[in-house]
Amino acid sequence: MKRGLLAVGGIFLVVVLMGSCASVGRYNGFVTANEQIDSAWAQVENVLQRRSDLIPNLVATVQGFAEQEREIFTQVAEARSRLSGAATPAEAANANAGLTSALGRLLAISENYPQLRSNENFIRLQDELAGTENRIAVERQRYNDSVRVYRTDIRRFPGNLFAGVFGFDDREYFEADEGAAEVPEVAF
Repeated sequence: MKRGLLAVGGIFLVVVLMGSCASVGRYNGFVTANEQIDSAWAQVENVLQRRSDLIPNLVATVQGFAEQEREIFTQVAEARSRLSGAATPAEAANANAGLTSALGRLLAISENYPQLRSNENFIRLQDELAGTENRIAVERQRYNDSVRVYRTDIRRFPGNLFAGVFGFDDREYFEADEGAAEVPEVAF
């Protein structure tokens, strides 16, 4: 009888230890995925800041040629400010869409100013901006990939049980604004 009790106790202890190891592994996996998302988001913010830093130079270059286009300069400054103040991926996505639209209008101004189109600073800034836009797209994709992996982990069984117990909540994707599918008209 004592042997049977010892065997049951031993099996129970092994099951508890295995369960503990599985819990620790799941928890650490969620922490790692969560940190990956935070890191990816920081990189999105980094490239958005790079673009935001380029904008004053672009505005100054265009302003030198098109002083009367005050409304566009104001819209760009306001959109840039909204992006800087964005706290969540959703707010950043909305602010980013507004800034993209304002930048499109700013770049469209060059159509009316042939000497601006041939200005070396303007061309260099356009190239920098285009490269930065590509970086933004890449980093948004990396962020969304990290969110996808994390969301899959916290929704699949048994991860969903551990996620609920350990308090790991859903994370949001960086989604494009509703009007982002429409191609803006910019003629040079």
